[in-house]
Amino acid sequence: MKRFMGGLVALLGLLIRPAHAQETFFNVSESEITAKKKVMIQQQIDYTDLLHSGTTFDYGLGRNWEIGINLYHLNFQPDIGRFVRNDTSSQQPYAPLLLLNAQKIFDLTDNLRIGIGGQGGVNLTPAQGRSALVGYGYANLAGSFSNEQYKWAAGAYTSHPRFTGEGAKVGFQAGFDAGIFYEKLHLIGDWISGQHEMGQLILGLEVFPRKSLPLAIGWQRNNQNGAQGIVIQLSYIPQAH
Repeated sequence: MKRFMGGLVALLGLLIRPAHAQETFFNVSESEITAKKKVMIQQQIDYTDLLHSGTTFDYGLGRNWEIGINLYHLNFQPDIGRFVRNDTSSQQPYAPLLLLNAQKIFDLTDNLRIGIGGQGGVNLTPAQGRSALVGYGYANLAGSFSNEQYKWAAGAYTSHPRFTGEGAKVGFQAGFDAGIFYEKLHLIGDWISGQHEMGQLILGLEVFPRKSLPLAIGWQRNNQNGAQGIVIQLSYIPQAH
């Protein structure tokens, strides 16, 4: 237990230092754009057998474009008290990953849009002395109603096994955000199809300590083996003026 707590403190200490893809419900992009010249930050930690961390920074370019950087699959194994890496087997996603991301939004109506984006990069700290390219791309149809109190997105993705783990390279993804008490308490969730490590359902609640700082906690279930876990996600979403 002491090793677990010590490792957890070390991991959290690393993650909150100033330094993840686009703003997400949990794992599926909301297909919204960071305001021009603003920075969106999103930190997610989930726990099954490992502590998994994903961090996203996005910068709004204007004209419905954003770019950013991600640190994904930063994994910590509590029982041995150390970070783990993978660059030899695509049965599991390569880890950790440093990625660049980009997204473009095409407005169809005031409440309906298409989002096209993705992220690509390399695995850090390769054991074999060299890194390998990884990537994930998607296209979503997204919308909202009741003055954005309710939001949804659905579309298709394609990925490299080194990003998601072995399984389908093409699949379906969808997510929703229902403002039960708008900007106070929301029900959110998403699902990525596929029998791989990132193919999973997540359902949770989101609260707003501040309007620009939503905090979400969710339950996740893996499609492949039914493994369950907990997800915590904290976002900083700058308000457009």
